[in-house]
Amino acid sequence: MAKTKELSKDTRNKIVDLHQAGKTESAIGKQLGVKKSTVGAIIRKWKTYKTTDNLPRSGASRKISPRGVKMITRTVSKNPRTTQEDLVNDLQRAGTKVTKATISNTLRRQGLKSCSARCVPLLKAVHVQARLKFAREHLDDPEEDWENVIWSDEKNCTRRVWRRKNAELHPKNTIPTVKHGGGNIMLWGCFSAKGPGRLIRVKERMNGAMYHQFLSENLLPSARALKMKHGWVFQHDNDPKHTARVT
Repeated sequence: MAKTKELSKDTRNKIVDLHQAGKTESAIGKQLGVKKSTVGAIIRKWKTYKTTDNLPRSGASRKISPRGVKMITRTVSKNPRTTQEDLVNDLQRAGTKVTKATISNTLRRQGLKSCSARCVPLLKAVHVQARLKFAREHLDDPEEDWENVIWSDEKNCTRRVWRRKNAELHPKNTIPTVKHGGGNIMLWGCFSAKGPGRLIRVKERMNGAMYHQFLSENLLPSARALKMKHGWVFQHDNDPKHTARVT
């Protein structure tokens, strides 16, 4: 069914003026070319609300009460890794039955969105100081020097968190990672200032010998694809398998 075109404010006001002048709904409809039922609805609105303006629509009622919204918002603020299923169960215990989609929509209205957690290295204080020292030592290096560096690392991360915009690096929203893995998918990748190199799935636990073989099969092809200059530098961290001697 086609949607009825909304009457202009001027037409709605004319209907009221003609009604006040004593004309019937039928006569008003014929004069203005408007259905009698529409004329009657405009007049009833004017009698009830003293206006012909469109009234604000209430929309669909919220399935979660304000108290429930506050509860789940507080929960994910304390523990961003709380799952939708956990929140559904929490509300059900409180007497409210909702779906996961309702949970997601409700938290989105509160400015919270389910996002993949950023993986960050699990660093001790000595590691933090070493990285800070490295950054300070190379702070003034010319930009062209960095164009000759390829960086690489392995990451294992599949968890999601509830967070606000631009809060991806807040400690609550990150997952500290260790080098022995233990999650669902392990990836190795490399990149330079010129762009990304290969991104490869690591299907088994990696040791020193496997790491060296992995580099020969993936790092050198990446360097060629990135058109790295002669004497390019490969930069990786001090993970034991990265520095192990292979006989």
